Amino acid sequence: EVPREDTPSLEIRLPKGHIEPGETPEEAAVREVCEESGYCHLAIVADLGELHNEFDFRNKHIIRDERYFLMRLTRPDRQAPHNPHPHSEEALFEPLWADSLDEAEALLTFESEKTFIRRARDWLLRE
Repeated sequence: EVPREDTPSLEIRLPKGHIEPGETPEEAAVREVCEESGYCHLAIVADLGELHNEFDFRNKHIIRDERYFLMRLTRPDRQAPHNPHPHSEEALFEPLWADSLDEAEALLTFESEKTFIRRARDWLLRE
């Protein structure tokens, strides 16, 4: 996903968020992708594992564990859905499709997220 043009910075990121009370990591992942991209008809095909990540942001040292899942659309339409909440935090993003995993890896802003693209590629090559 890509921040909309009227946001302060342009970063190309994978959808992400926090697990809500009572949610599994898988449920949270599907919910976050749905909220941030508008694509809600999803199926998880692989758990891409976790990665411990540390970085500095706005004068704070951030430590977090990230976990991603490889998903597929369960409907064939790649047309970006309309955002029903145009003033929400999620409205700051718009989906961006890459034509290949190589292109996705090259486009992503942060190295930690590129790691998950490489894991997805490895999983797909094994299947």
